[in-house]
Amino acid sequence: MANSSRATTRITPQDNATGLDRFFQITARGSTLSREIRGGLATFFTMAYIVVLNPLIIGTQEDSTGAFLGGGSAPNLAMVAATTALVAGVMSILMGVVANFPLAMATGLGLNAFVTFGVAKLPEMTWADAMGLVVLEGIIITVLVLTGFRTAVFHAVPPQLKTAISVGIGLFIAIIGFVDAGFVRKSAGGPLGELGVGGFLAGWPLLVFVLGLFITVALLVRKVRGAILYGILAATALAIVVEAVGKIGAQTNAAGERVNPTGWGLNVPKLPDSVAQTPDFSLLGDFNLLGSFQAIGFVSAALLIFTLLLADFFDTMGTMVAIGAEAGLNDEEGVPPRSEAILLVDSVGAMAGGAASVSSNTSYIESASGVGEGARTGLASVVTGVMFLLATFLAPLVSVVPYEAATPALVVVGFLMMQQVKDIDWDDIEIALPAFLTIILMPFTYSIAVGIGAGFVLYVLIKIIKGKAGQVHPLMWITAALFLLYFAIDPVKSVLGVS
Repeated sequence: MANSSRATTRITPQDNATGLDRFFQITARGSTLSREIRGGLATFFTMAYIVVLNPLIIGTQEDSTGAFLGGGSAPNLAMVAATTALVAGVMSILMGVVANFPLAMATGLGLNAFVTFGVAKLPEMTWADAMGLVVLEGIIITVLVLTGFRTAVFHAVPPQLKTAISVGIGLFIAIIGFVDAGFVRKSAGGPLGELGVGGFLAGWPLLVFVLGLFITVALLVRKVRGAILYGILAATALAIVVEAVGKIGAQTNAAGERVNPTGWGLNVPKLPDSVAQTPDFSLLGDFNLLGSFQAIGFVSAALLIFTLLLADFFDTMGTMVAIGAEAGLNDEEGVPPRSEAILLVDSVGAMAGGAASVSSNTSYIESASGVGEGARTGLASVVTGVMFLLATFLAPLVSVVPYEAATPALVVVGFLMMQQVKDIDWDDIEIALPAFLTIILMPFTYSIAVGIGAGFVLYVLIKIIKGKAGQVHPLMWITAALFLLYFAIDPVKSVLGVS
């Protein structure tokens, strides 16, 4: 198992390194070729769900004109899945080659739901208009990177707040793992959630999750290299056997209604009839850059772009800090190597996702599972990207892995990232309270941006109250003000008369 975030990756000489080794600095970052490959595979398996889930979110909904994505009168999920995998593959490879960072990319969850239900369904809006807004947001955020503004904001954040972001994301991905597996579910009333079904671990799929988590932990404590990846593969094999014997089926029916609470989440783990199919990339280029301004007016379109922009802007900043910290790559200020290149590739991902009509592509915190396997370079991202490209042909094979088999990896990685919490000075209330709010709101609101924004705003307010406003970096003032506008976006719309 790779070193935890407590250690900093040591740079070593590369005198005898191969060309591949020198390009990706594999030896220099204390890694090996096998670790990078395992890390890339682990990252892919923990985020491959997006190839199935993104089509279910954006491919099954009509726009305001009654058309589905791609302009058809019926959903074409295979087309959306293939294009989702294609863009994820290209952008992950680009991140690996350009930024040399173990960070994979794919369609952003949350952003795709916002585009689907908050944009495409607005009166007179089409899917092409909605994706045009995503492209515009990507163009703006790319300009902010090229002008140095996005990087400057990142450097203005106090180091301990960056640590809090990493810890909060660790809790966030752990709760994602528990919820996606069905280990924790929304209760009918009372508390925010409950254990399993009605307070009990009911159903064979949950047993697969528990056993998968146990296998991964056992391999981890035994310091077996590849523990996370082997855990995923073992749990998937077990799930296939359980489904073959028990005929459990999915939790939801074709309409997305939960009819079988003890069934499998997302995918039913069974061997497919075929392992390959010819991909359909007809969605590429299916966007209307300025159509939204004609459909809903300038003010409404501008506010939608601002909402997308702010969420995308800080989600990635938090993600790359967390990944860099877990890999031991960040400097003493909590800044990952080649941070400008990371932010630039991520910004291009927003444009690429919109231009391909699969919604904004962004950096995935699930990349931490690859770092947990020892990945330290962009080669791991290249491996993940190649797997996504293969998934455009192997969509039936990708759909074999259920949530219950993949999510134990997220819980384990959440633990690894949580270890950074000791680096926060909890005796200093001026930083401890903003850090606490940052950490706690990410899992509770299911949003990285909300946690970051709340922490930033409280940090500035505390400095004002303490008479230390002069210690706040000017860009932190600007950022806090933008987040206040972000949190108050609905009242602002009301004042401006925007629906």
